[in-house]
Amino acid sequence: SIISMNRIITIGREFGSGGRELGRRLSEKLNIAYYDQEIISEISKRTALSEEYIRRITESRPTVSFPIHIGRSFSPVPDPLVQQRISVYSEQNKLLHELADKSDCIIVGRCADYALAGRPGLLRIFCRADLTQRIKRIQQRHNLSLEKAALLVAKTDRHRRVYYHHHTGKFWGHSSCYDLTVNTSVLGVEKPAEALEAYIRAFQEQD
Repeated sequence: SIISMNRIITIGREFGSGGRELGRRLSEKLNIAYYDQEIISEISKRTALSEEYIRRITESRPTVSFPIHIGRSFSPVPDPLVQQRISVYSEQNKLLHELADKSDCIIVGRCADYALAGRPGLLRIFCRADLTQRIKRIQQRHNLSLEKAALLVAKTDRHRRVYYHHHTGKFWGHSSCYDLTVNTSVLGVEKPAEALEAYIRAFQEQD
């Protein structure tokens, strides 16, 4: 099949770094589609699983099915939960390619940088920020104590790291997996969004 030449921007992000906001602002500036929660909603329709369940599958530590000993051979037990996780990940990858074929777009999370690797027009961004600022942002957003916010940031980052490595074999946040890394600590989100818009427009002119 012919792969479209749409401009696809993927955004991986540390929890509390403002990656989602960066993606939304960039989509408005470039006037292109933005996909985040919409992906979970669509997978829910396709698999008949609840959105909350899919969110937990795609944002938490993957379950591993352990083999049990039968006679002299080892055989994996068919675990329905594991099968559901595989089904969700497979459906998610299919959907990512459909969205990328459809139009220019920005996709947040979902290992999209890996799933869409090799496509012409792909730009992979990773958004990070200093830990203290991320904790502060999450504390304010969820009205938590500083300690609870710090725990939530650590837990969510860990889940994303494990999920990414489990499905890609690569290291979440490592520079080799991305084309650009953006730190929102100093300039916030708006200035990097403006800089990225200029970068992407210049990038398009080179195509």
